[in-house]
Amino acid sequence: MARLTLQFPEDQFCFSTQLTVRITDINAGNHLANDSMISMISEARARFLFAYGIAETSKDGSGIIVTDLATTYKAEAHARDALLFEVGVMDFNKYGGDITFRITRPADGTLIAMAKSGFVFYDYVQSRVVAMPEAFAAKFTRVNRID
Repeated sequence: MARLTLQFPEDQFCFSTQLTVRITDINAGNHLANDSMISMISEARARFLFAYGIAETSKDGSGIIVTDLATTYKAEAHARDALLFEVGVMDFNKYGGDITFRITRPADGTLIAMAKSGFVFYDYVQSRVVAMPEAFAAKFTRVNRID
């Protein structure tokens, strides 16, 4: 089976945040567990959206929903490792796009993982996908839009 490869343009990362691997994030192999990495990616996404003034869900029932997640692991992370999550957006379309992640360990510069999370805008009241708000796209002028 072909292996998944994730590569992103260097200049598309526009936000970063640091998270620390907790002892409860460690699996039987004594390294960061897959489910914990997914939780950390979700936290980095939430911090990114908050920093840009974007609510994941609004009072009117509209919001963002994750459609897929791909992660490639490059090295192990261990308890108490500080990890840097660099976050960006790319591949916009009429309804959403991708949020990208590069996760490194600043202490030694090791690349731990790359990830990509697809998203669309969603009306939770009507249970349907809706067009990306122009106000969202305007926050990311470097991203090429496909309408």
